[in-house]
Amino acid sequence: MAQVEIQTFYVEMLAPCPRSVPSPRDGLAVVRAVRPTVAFYRFFYDVVGEHWNWSSRKKMADAEIAAIIHDPKVEMHVLYVEGVPAGFAELDRRTEGEIELVQFGLLPDFIGQGLGKYFLQWTIDKAWSYQPNRLWLHTCTLDHPAALPSYLKAGFVLYMQETSQRDI
Repeated sequence: MAQVEIQTFYVEMLAPCPRSVPSPRDGLAVVRAVRPTVAFYRFFYDVVGEHWNWSSRKKMADAEIAAIIHDPKVEMHVLYVEGVPAGFAELDRRTEGEIELVQFGLLPDFIGQGLGKYFLQWTIDKAWSYQPNRLWLHTCTLDHPAALPSYLKAGFVLYMQETSQRDI
């Protein structure tokens, strides 16, 4: 294991940012996974996060994961490309008045096809459909290099940044 310095960026939207992102191709569908199994959730978390050192949920027991993903105010949405799972988004509405985009990403085979921009906008629109006061997320320098620029381009604004050390 090596210890690295990481920058964590916290971004938010306090109002919807009108933006239209056309579908980059035919055959796209976003489906809510209602009460997903822990194995299904872990598949996405592990495959999407593999190259970006996602680890927080890996440390959690299955019962802890189930308690989160089965909460009616936590939603898992899956992007499918011609019937093949391509990415997922996790929205957490458990805090009154705000929504956290907890997880967001594409499976490696689908990166670089314009799907991320489309799916991010779909996810933002879904979050604002609940009329929160705030939509927020955090990302860091270990995530895909396009993550922070994509969030900023989508209308999020940086409100906090911190530096920490982490073993990877």
